[in-house]
Amino acid sequence: MNAKYNPISDGTSNIVYIRAVAVADLPDDVQEQVQGIEFLYGVHRNNGERLALVTDRKMAFALAQQNDMVPVNVH
Repeated sequence: MNAKYNPISDGTSNIVYIRAVAVADLPDDVQEQVQGIEFLYGVHRNNGERLALVTDRKMAFALAQQNDMVPVNVH
């Protein structure tokens, strides 16, 4: 098939990934701020850069959407 392909994105994708982050894997100063919590939810760019940490999965999705990003769940 020789159909032409038109990419959906120009490479500046606004997709972000939402995933659970173990508090034990975070720096000590962050761990001190969230004592008693086992997991946070991170909002990440496709290159892995963490943009935000929040305590609730729904909040992570809302935060992304409010900032014109398209959140995708990571298992």
